[in-house]
Amino acid sequence: MNNKFFIESREISNNNPPYIIAEVSANHNGSIIRAKETILAAKNAGVDAVKIQTYTPDTMTIDVNNPDFYIKDGLWKGRSLYELYGEAYTPFEWHNELFSYAKDIGVTLFSSPFDETAVDLLESLNVPAYKVASFEIVDLPLIRYIAKKNKPILISTGMASIDEIANAIESAKSVGNNKIALFHCISSYPAPIDSANLNMIQILKNEFNVQVGLSDHTLGNLASVTATSLGATVIEKHFTLDRSDGGVDSSFSLEPDEMKSLVKDTRDAFSALGCCEFSRSSVEDSNKVFRRSLYFVEDVNEGDVITRESVRRIRPGFGLSAKFYDVVIGSVCLKPAKRGDRVTLEHFDKDVIK
Repeated sequence: MNNKFFIESREISNNNPPYIIAEVSANHNGSIIRAKETILAAKNAGVDAVKIQTYTPDTMTIDVNNPDFYIKDGLWKGRSLYELYGEAYTPFEWHNELFSYAKDIGVTLFSSPFDETAVDLLESLNVPAYKVASFEIVDLPLIRYIAKKNKPILISTGMASIDEIANAIESAKSVGNNKIALFHCISSYPAPIDSANLNMIQILKNEFNVQVGLSDHTLGNLASVTATSLGATVIEKHFTLDRSDGGVDSSFSLEPDEMKSLVKDTRDAFSALGCCEFSRSSVEDSNKVFRRSLYFVEDVNEGDVITRESVRRIRPGFGLSAKFYDVVIGSVCLKPAKRGDRVTLEHFDKDVIK
């Protein structure tokens, strides 16, 4: 797959461990101080990047008393969209300070914009990449507007059909942007582990020939680690300082120690995959001496015929390979041997093991 790209200096490809993104979302709980503390905690957990969301209630929806604009079920049942976004949004006026802070502490920060004004703000801050949320994958004008900035664009696929995903990719490519990654995503909050459907990662890779990752809304780290073993090159997970503090997204977010474990476990899983060609690890070499080989188990004189009683396939592995047992049996011994001696090429006519 020759479609790698970079976010700042970090290569996104199957040649590297997954790029880990801590999604702050609404877990700042309305405090810029907490937002900074969350960014720092994510950096200290070892993530590659932190992500926020850039919108206001008025760029997302309208404030109207209409049943269409109220959530009917799930985690946020009964709340109006305007009320929910009013609680969850990261104010535009925080952005410059947050991006400066992330730069000062040495962690990549980028965002999900939800309209063109958000993209314009992020461009003014020289954002290194963009994320398109699952709910916006059908907003093709927004995707084209983002893609025109020629930055990497990460697109979540929750709820989307194959055709809708194809349309989103084509919209980005139509303006010359090929730096695309898809996130397999289940848009349920939290997502049940038995609905994770991680085989979609390989399906998306095969169908679209782009980098594919996982935006993981399940509880715990199992899905993300498994996704790594299936070839995910980007992992996004919601992150909070402390779930007990509450917040719109806190119930399905990782705490710092859990995020640190996610970083370690996904890197270990990537390391465990190894190379793409058949090979044996050098760590096995020292154990080859315990494989079976041929040894004399009776004293044998020069000129004797080697029999099944005089030679056995036993451990250790210093003798001639056990695979030559059948051709050695019946050969004339050319050199005397004692019980416990290795069978070697000197003991018989070498032509028998061509």
